[in-house]
Amino acid sequence: MSLRRGDTLGGRAAIAGIGATEFSKDSGRSELKLAVEAVHAALDDAGLTPADVDGLVTFTMDTSPEITVAQAAGIGELSFFSRIHYGGGAACATVQQAALAVATGIADVVVCYRAFNERSGRRFGSGVQRREPSAEGAALGWQLPYGLLTPASWVAMAAQRYLHAYGLTPEAFGHVAVTDRRHAATNPAAYFHGKPITLADHAASRWIVEPLRLLDCCQETDGGQALVVTSVERARDLPQPPAVVVAAAQGAGRNQEAMTSFYRDGLTGLPETAVVARQLWRTSGLAPSDIDVGILYDHFTPFVLMQLEEFGFCGPGEAADFVAADALPLNTHGGQLGEAYLHGMNGIAEAVRQVRGTSVNQVPGAARTLVTAGTGVPTSGLVLGADGT
Repeated sequence: MSLRRGDTLGGRAAIAGIGATEFSKDSGRSELKLAVEAVHAALDDAGLTPADVDGLVTFTMDTSPEITVAQAAGIGELSFFSRIHYGGGAACATVQQAALAVATGIADVVVCYRAFNERSGRRFGSGVQRREPSAEGAALGWQLPYGLLTPASWVAMAAQRYLHAYGLTPEAFGHVAVTDRRHAATNPAAYFHGKPITLADHAASRWIVEPLRLLDCCQETDGGQALVVTSVERARDLPQPPAVVVAAAQGAGRNQEAMTSFYRDGLTGLPETAVVARQLWRTSGLAPSDIDVGILYDHFTPFVLMQLEEFGFCGPGEAADFVAADALPLNTHGGQLGEAYLHGMNGIAEAVRQVRGTSVNQVPGAARTLVTAGTGVPTSGLVLGADGT
């Protein structure tokens, strides 16, 4: 049973620096080089040096170990290092781990990072290839013989059920794609800068796995992103306004599998997201109406709609209309559909920019942002706030 009470982590740590490489389809350098560049950029943004860092957090999928990044980046001794599993579901949990270390005094300055050549190197969208036997992989064995080999095919099962249950057409998903690309079009860092799309463009894009079209699927990107986490008190003395960790949570639902939870009672929602939502609202004392900007993990458009419903922004089956009405500023960097696919880490950076007031698509007066991580897998989430809110 997930926690029935709020936790005490909120307000005890802040993101003080963000940094990234360029986002491309062929970086021309190693994943370790990308990681180090991102770490250095984030430390520069925070006004800190590698010598200030005593903790590192990344994903289990990252190919650059913490000790190797520390050595290559000029970081000295580490008192804390951690990795989070489940692909994109790890994004916000890296910050949670860093905040826990800072709040308990285990570390003073923790850098979270993610770097990969996901377009020019290993492409996650290609699906299951040469996996080592594991208990986790056994669940996939029930799906693979029937042709469900890729993330798109796994999501398509839930997406088709969602459309059927609520009497919708695939155009419902198009509103997410159009919104993301509209914001990417005005973001110079985005791969699709200057390239907005329409619902007609979405409907004309080729099928990948029905009911998912090409424009329902996120990019594959080379790049790196890093975030510097420290105490709120220390962050106040640094150059950038602190983005306070108001709340952080992880969640796994009942009968959870990694992308193939097809034997649940229903396929029209995301129970793991509901676990995260309950904890974020309990800890922060906030409600959906208090959120100024939503940075929702958008590897596939249908799961953005389900996240909005699980967090209580709208009722079941109502999210497409909610997005179409621009009821909540959504993925103002362009998301993974429009800016870059960095396993959600670039979304956290955008949430920080919104709190700072420096986003290229700044929402006036934005003081609280909701950030989510990968869905369909055990996941995580954050509420970030301006200092003093």
